[in-house]
Amino acid sequence: MDTKLIITADGSHTLYVPGMDEHYHSHFGALTESQHIFINAGLASLGPGPVSILEVGFGTGLNALLSATYAETNKIAVSYTSLERYPLDPSVVRQLNYGSLAGEGGEDLFNAIHEAPWNLPSRINDWFTLEKRESDLTTDQLTGSYDMIFFDAFGPDKQPAMWTEEVLRKISAVTYDGSVFVTYSAKGTLKRMLRSLGFEVTHLPGPPGKRVITRAIKR
Repeated sequence: MDTKLIITADGSHTLYVPGMDEHYHSHFGALTESQHIFINAGLASLGPGPVSILEVGFGTGLNALLSATYAETNKIAVSYTSLERYPLDPSVVRQLNYGSLAGEGGEDLFNAIHEAPWNLPSRINDWFTLEKRESDLTTDQLTGSYDMIFFDAFGPDKQPAMWTEEVLRKISAVTYDGSVFVTYSAKGTLKRMLRSLGFEVTHLPGPPGKRVITRAIKR
């Protein structure tokens, strides 16, 4: 996909996709948004101990970077599996400034995440293992079991095939009692489908520019 580099309100980059008229992150702050939704409302909500995460939409690797940083800082072993149908060209990745904003060692960590091979597990540091899978969730089956789901596909109006009951049923099948699902979307249809699949759905305050987000717990 053709993309255009954009600087968001917190100084972090995002990518704009002209063909979809869609951004990878909020223009109110890419790093702020990811930290708020996927780390603060997601990963940080789990107790201590090993954590397995499934991310739908690897994208720029920002969520993976923040998760790896959190894992290292808090000494929590994280196994991170991320699905991506359209991996970014390395020339685009090299322009992104997330590593320089992620604190000491952030640049090396961001590079290691993007240099890791696709479709093979890689040990990024002592606390973070990553497997990037080139995958189309609308047709491929899922394997494994996960404590946490980061659902970060393009929006329902831009990529509706990713927000169907069939896709959510695949995700539900690899979760278990207590697994947590987080996403930026608060669409009513999404909430109804999650409830029908056994999730207890709640709204949480959103990041700048977004009133609420969705967090759901499998019961």
